[in-house]
Formats: sequence, structure tokens, C-alpha cells
Amino acid sequence: MRTSVLIVGAGVAGLSAALALDDRPVVVASEAPLGRDLASAWAQGGLAAALGREDSPALHAADTRAAGGGIANDAAVDVLTAEAPLSIAALVALGVPFAREDDGTLSLGLEGAHARRRIAHVADATGEAITRALLAAVRARPHITLLEGVHASRLLTASDGSVRGAVLVRSDGEPMLVTADAVVLATGGFGGLYARTTTPLGSSGTGIAMAARAGAQLADLEFVQFHPTAMRVGTDPLPLVSEAVRGEGAVLIDERGAPIMRDIDPRGDLAPRDIVARAVADVEREGRSAFLDARALGATFAARFPGIHATAMRAGIDPRTAPIPVTPAAHYTIGGIATDVDGRTSLPGLWACGEAAATGLHGANRLASNSLVEGLVFGARVGRAISGIAPGATRALAAVPSRIRDRGEDDGATMQRLREAMSDGLGVVRDGRGIERALSVFDALAAQPPSERVADAAYLAAAVARSARARRESRGAHQRSDHPSAEAAFARRTIVGGPALAKTS
Repeated sequence: MRTSVLIVGAGVAGLSAALALDDRPVVVASEAPLGRDLASAWAQGGLAAALGREDSPALHAADTRAAGGGIANDAAVDVLTAEAPLSIAALVALGVPFAREDDGTLSLGLEGAHARRRIAHVADATGEAITRALLAAVRARPHITLLEGVHASRLLTASDGSVRGAVLVRSDGEPMLVTADAVVLATGGFGGLYARTTTPLGSSGTGIAMAARAGAQLADLEFVQFHPTAMRVGTDPLPLVSEAVRGEGAVLIDERGAPIMRDIDPRGDLAPRDIVARAVADVEREGRSAFLDARALGATFAARFPGIHATAMRAGIDPRTAPIPVTPAAHYTIGGIATDVDGRTSLPGLWACGEAAATGLHGANRLASNSLVEGLVFGARVGRAISGIAPGATRALAAVPSRIRDRGEDDGATMQRLREAMSDGLGVVRDGRGIERALSVFDALAAQPPSERVADAAYLAAAVARSARARRESRGAHQRSDHPSAEAAFARRTIVGGPALAKTS
């Protein structure tokens, strides 16, 4: 199959890239059912943008940099905060039904580490509403072909090293080759590699691993953001309780009713996410339990957060009368494929956007609700950048895989072993011994994987562990009990690629 642009991933970032492209032929490939089982579609809280009268992109940028622990990429921050309001205006034009005040203006929520109310939302199902609108717009474009139920296994490269397509695998295991002038990876992050996660289990970082195997640089893998309020109900993945609930007045408490965030941070329950996640983890480490007390919201809880309310009620918890049991869980992976602000990677012909990409926007810690808008802004920038490049001449491909062992009989048990090692050794708080134990598991699995999918997961997990081992400090979402302070020598991003993935020390 031949196309001009192949986009792998049909979340907010991938669909935004498709819509921003000119009318050249585009193929969008999605492993998950279109509009479902995607991190984008699961996003609850909303989109951060300077939309209020007392707000500005400069204030939004200042909050983003402050949350980023001193290593955010200034160019990426400025792009995001300047273009975020335009992205929301575009969604309004597509008919996204954002919540509004009585006077018709957008209703703006407040979340942790934001100095202003700036979170545009659709109740607590913002991602689902946005994905639905973008998907409808994509379906209306005759030059865009949607492929459902296929996932990318390997990138195709030309003899000069440029990326010229990908091997896609159908649900029946049959491979198909798609050649293209440009490939865009919008495959999401790797939160599904953790045993305790709020992300779809398909978020296993396959796109990031593919890019690395082809020689692309990766960045910031050690920074994994844990959400402090995953609902502790024993499901896999764990349901999320949006930070917006705390923005409306809910309070974290322990089993005795004592406020968890009291005396920890002056911003209390709306401190940056990494600080709150560590506080909840500390409660659990002491043998206590954490809860989110939203009883003060009363009847308004179900109206403002209907999805969360329904999930809690199915678990036997009525948020109006009982605190919600919560625990930290992997939620967003800051690291990924290193790109510039237009989504260019270190490999010609390969682009990335959304959670699969690492522009440096988030630094060491993502500011709440900067992820959906990140996919919109940087996805659109990828599409516009590719549109400005004339289609290239067809090039001969390097060796093409003749056989793909995509799945093995014991993938489930093997992946669970890997996921437990990720949560145990690379969780909210790490130390050198735990990282080494996890790395030994990953290296053993990579040596004799039952399938290529497990091989990619182990390869990426080992790269995460090596990056975490190399950063001998605590900064943002990367916290080490054996190196508890931030160090000036590490006030920089981590860039690895190719052979360096196996040698970071």
C-alpha cells in the first residue's frame, strides 16, 4: 500500500495532524477501535488555555515552567501557551460542547499548580467529546483513509536511513507494508507498562520503541507522572478521579479523616501533581489509606462529574456520602521520541506528536491539563510542517521483515511480570537498588522475549530504567530516595538514542 503520509495513532494528536495536512493522500492507522480505548478519549479534566479576562499566555507559560522543575523547553512552552486558545476556538467551531456559564462564556475549572481558572471542559468527559468531533471532521475528508484494528510493528527505512513507511499488522496477525513520504507516530505513551495505571493497557510505548530501534533519539524517559487520585477499586487499569474534583473543593484525607496535604505545601490539595502523588504514596508507605473527600460538593458532584460519579457508584461508593479510596498510579509519560516544536525527529521522514513525543514542554513534571491541548497544538504543527514539504521521490527500502512474531502464547504472564517490575522499581519514589532490580527483569525478558511486542516493551522499559539510574537526583516526577535533592549538574534534559540506549549509566 502506498500513501503520501502515514499517521499511526488516532487520538487527539494523530487526528489533529491529519486535519492540518493539505489534500495529499493520508492514511491514519489505529489499533484501538476508533474513538475508544485511547488515552485521549479517556481524558477527564480538560484543556488548559489562557481564556479568562485576568489570564494570559505569559501566566500560563510561567505556571508550566514552574511545574517543569527548571528544565522545560522554553520554545515548546511558548508555542503551547500562545496557540492553546486558538486550538480551543477551532474545537468550538467543530461543535465541541464545552461547559459554559450563564452568560455564555466558557466555564473554566481550576487544577493543581495553575494560578488562574483556565481549564475548558465538557463535564468530566472532555477527551471523549474532542475525539468524537475530530473523528467526524476526519471522516469528512475524502483524501484521508482510516484503518481500524491495525498496529505498527516496525518502521521501514530507505538505504539513506530515512523513514519511508511502516509494517502494519492486522488483527488476524497478517502484516501489510505501507510506504509513505512521511510517517507520523502519534501512538501515545507507555503508562500501560505499569501494573498500577490509569491509562489503556495498550499504551505500551510501541511507537517509541519502534522509533528507537530505527535509530531515533529519545528524551526524558525517566520522567513518568503519577496521578495521586486513581480510584482504589482493584480494576486494571484503575479509574481516574480527575484533579478537577479537587479544584472544586474535594480534599485528600487519611482513614482517620486528617487532611493529607496539610503542612506539606501551601497550595494544599492543588499543589503540583508530583508533590501530591508523593504525599499520598507516603501515607500508603506508612500503612495507612488515602481517600478523596468530595462530600462537601453534595448533589453537585453528579452534575459536574457524571462519569466519575457513575464509576464510583458501580464500585459501591457514593461520593456524596462517603470518601473515595484513592492511590497513586502511572498516568502520563513525559518522555518519548525527541522532537522539535514542529514534530521533527532525528530521522528524516519521521515525525511524532502527542504523548509519544518529547518536545521538552513539560520539563520534569507536566502541568495539569496541558496534555490534551499539547496533542492539538503540536499535532496541528506536524500537519502544517509536512504540508510545506514537497512529496519526495520514491526510494528503495532497506531490508523488509519477512516474518513478524507479534504475539506469543505467554505474553500475558510475561507482560504482568514486566509491569510489576515497573511499578516496584520505577514508581513514585525510586532508589538505585530498586532500579537495578527492575532493570535485571527487563534485560532478561529482552534476551528471550516470547514475541516482538514483549521485546519492544522490555527494550523500552530497560531504557526508562537506565535513564532513571543515570539521573542521580530528585527533580519533578523523578524522585529518588537515595538522591533526595535536585542537583545543578542535572538541570538538563536527558537525550539518548541508538547504541546509547543500552549504555546510559
